[in-house]
Amino acid sequence: MKKSLAACLVALSAVFTNPAFAQTPPSPELLQSFGGTPGLVKLMDDFMVRLLADPRTGPHFKPVNQAQVKERLVEQFCVVMGGPCVYKGADMKSAHANLDISKADFNALVEVLQQSMDAQGIAFRAQNQLLARLAPMHRDTITVK
Repeated sequence: MKKSLAACLVALSAVFTNPAFAQTPPSPELLQSFGGTPGLVKLMDDFMVRLLADPRTGPHFKPVNQAQVKERLVEQFCVVMGGPCVYKGADMKSAHANLDISKADFNALVEVLQQSMDAQGIAFRAQNQLLARLAPMHRDTITVK
């Protein structure tokens, strides 16, 4: 059985330490298109509900501290979008080193995130901008080839 994918979410913040991310300038306007920090909190509330309900991701997230996962994700997304937040979690590579995360696991999580963004009425362009900033993390997240 695969270890918890929750670490994937908690460690998402490492994208901003990834060299590929460093090439993308911060965009406070992107954060505002998500409704600022309150919008991110709302998005993560929805995201966690969907992660738990999805049969592909639910088993990985039920045993974790969901409040902590949501808090780290809000921080991480805020930083990735150029906001004034500070992320307090682990980097992607070390957080995922022993979790046996496959490309299918990673893609399922991204799909659920897209569903949450759609449900929150986040513009397609803003979704794509965020996903482009998060995409490089797959190199440090996927540990099963």
